[in-house]
Formats: sequence, structure tokens, C-alpha cells
Amino acid sequence: MPTKKQWSVGILLFNEVEVLDFAGPFEVFSVTTYEDFETKAFLVSTISETGEIISARNGLKVQPDYNFENAPLYDIIVIPGGPGVQETEIHNKRVLKWIASHSQNVKIMTSVCTGAFLLAKAKLLDGKQATTHWLSYHRLQKDFPRIEVLRDVKFVDQGNIITSAGVSAGIDMSFHIVNRLLGSKIAENTAKGMEYNIKLGKIN
Repeated sequence: MPTKKQWSVGILLFNEVEVLDFAGPFEVFSVTTYEDFETKAFLVSTISETGEIISARNGLKVQPDYNFENAPLYDIIVIPGGPGVQETEIHNKRVLKWIASHSQNVKIMTSVCTGAFLLAKAKLLDGKQATTHWLSYHRLQKDFPRIEVLRDVKFVDQGNIITSAGVSAGIDMSFHIVNRLLGSKIAENTAKGMEYNIKLGKIN
């Protein structure tokens, strides 16, 4: 019997990252299994620039699994948002370079909430449709006029790049990815286990 693929997922962390922006996708991908309910479909780990403990929004301390030097290559990368994006990370050339360089190797690069600003600053959204937290629609469009900002949507799938709206929308985006890669049955099983209501759209 062929071995079931386990997709590797890396979630970027930084100081003042929004907790649910990273914890929501972490939960979805971490608990998703194949039909046997034992084989994990995704192997999830976290990365920060230095690998040192980060202080997420409201003081939650998190120990990343990897730093930029020892992190593995991933199939999927999640770039969350939060106050730390505008305060520090959008000016952090090392973070932007890491995002840009890894975008060339991943199957899917994603953002949650204002994480879209980091993808935009790394020039990954030029000429594409994207979304972000509703409070940041105008700023994203103003700062990056080459992006078509879509409003009032949970996520925008542009093939190898998917952006999502604010905070909890990262969960919906993650289920969309599960559906896209593994099918609706596995996505529905995972959502049932989490007691989360999902609406799965058609996959092109």
C-alpha cells in the first residue's frame, strides 16, 4: 500500500504576533489525519528568526522549534499577523528575505490577517488579489497599489499564494487547504473533531 504523503507546514513566529493567527492554523493542520484517524496528514513546526522564545500578543510565551538557519524546507508556510508586523517585522530585512527565498520552494505560501503586509513587502503579491483584516484594507491598498485587495471574504486563493482575512479567518483558510489537498471528507472529519462549522467551496 502506498505511503500517505505528510505535508510539512512551517508557521512563522515573532514578537507581538496575534495568537489565533498562528494557533488556529496550527490546530487545524496538527489534528488533521487521513481516513484511518491515525496517520497525520501534516507535520507542523514553528520558526522564528533566532529560535528564541517569542512573546505573542498579550504576553503568551512560545518556544519556536527552529530558527532561520536550521529550519527545514516546507511544503506550506503560514505568515501570521499582529501588532508586531507593523512595529518591527515589515522593516526586518532578514525576515522579508527569508519569506521571499522560501516562497520559491513551497507549494503554498499563506498569510493570516496583517501577515499579508509581509508577503506584499516581499513583493509576492504584486499583480495578485489578496485580503487582510478589514481594518487594514485601505492601508494595504494604499501602501501596495499593485495588489487588488478583496473585501468581505475569508480568504483569497491565488494558487501558490493564499491570503486570509483577520484572526479566525486563518482557520477557514486552513480548512480550505485541507480540502484542496486531501478532499472534503478529511476536511469535514477534522472540522467535526474540532467542533468547527465550515463551508467548503469548490476547488478549481
